Amino acid sequence: MGVWRRWIFPSLRIFVFAAIAVALVKLAFFPSTESEGALPLPTGNADDQVVAVSVGSIVNEISLGSTVVADPAVPARAGMIGEVGELSVAQGATVAKGAVLATIRQEIEQEPIVRTDAEGNTTTTAPKAKYRYSQVVAPEAGIISALPLIVGQAVAVGDTVAQIAPPTFSVTATIDPAQQFRLATQPTEARVSVVGGPAEFTCTGLTITAPLAGAAPGGDESNPGAPAAGNGPQVRCAVPADVRVFGGLSGKLVLPGGSAENVLVLPVTAVKGSSQSGSVWVMNAEGISEERPVSLGLNDGSLVQITEGLVEGDEVLEFIPVEDPTNGGPGNDCVEQPNGEIICGEEG
Repeated sequence: MGVWRRWIFPSLRIFVFAAIAVALVKLAFFPSTESEGALPLPTGNADDQVVAVSVGSIVNEISLGSTVVADPAVPARAGMIGEVGELSVAQGATVAKGAVLATIRQEIEQEPIVRTDAEGNTTTTAPKAKYRYSQVVAPEAGIISALPLIVGQAVAVGDTVAQIAPPTFSVTATIDPAQQFRLATQPTEARVSVVGGPAEFTCTGLTITAPLAGAAPGGDESNPGAPAAGNGPQVRCAVPADVRVFGGLSGKLVLPGGSAENVLVLPVTAVKGSSQSGSVWVMNAEGISEERPVSLGLNDGSLVQITEGLVEGDEVLEFIPVEDPTNGGPGNDCVEQPNGEIICGEEG
């Protein structure tokens, strides 16, 4: 036993450590060359890039971030030149539509009174002043938010006598101009949900407007109570009177863009164009794609309706082909086909 412990076991350990050291040196400095030059083979299937025209349904809605705003104050204006003869209300008062806010008076010009006595002496006196009056009434019900004039102050036609803040609210949102292509018709109402507010409700009287060229920046100078327009077309609709909201609340406004059932559809990735007209690349019998014009209907952002140019089952490229920049240059309209073949148009 002493021989094993003294000579054989130590020799075996030395042999094992030597074998490990040789193996590590070989791996580090003499790698295997059996797989050199072998490149990984592609495993993708070209058929994965082809999609068939199918029958489906489209519900087209546009969701926008929105804000609740108080409707702008409505100005009550003077209807004639004169001076303020009387103010019937004070700032902060609540008034009904048609309530008298102020009276404007205008002195009527009169000929002087000329008298001649028995001796022929003539005296001229000014007649007692006479006035015509015009009442300024509230164009809408609300609260007097501004009353900038005082009694005796001169006014001209159209001057603002008072501002009336109505107790109503609207929902506003900014829509991207390109998103308007998805609206088949101009909607008149929208669904609104307010963060921390009431259940989803329908707002009415919807309008979509864009700032006109030459309009004053930062709002409407003729209506100081109007909010400043944001960047892009503005969507605005009225909050129902029975819905309790507050100015400044944020939420979501959903515009209905139309819906269609049992129509031909394709993914938007397969169609060049998104509204009215476009192009697809149809696979022919030889497995080569050919561009074909199509007519488009609704577009929900994922699917687009095909109204003309294709039938159910037609196979098209799932992604529209792009020009290879390495083959660029005028006249080199080259696109790569699913089978790897590159087809170029004739050079002009």
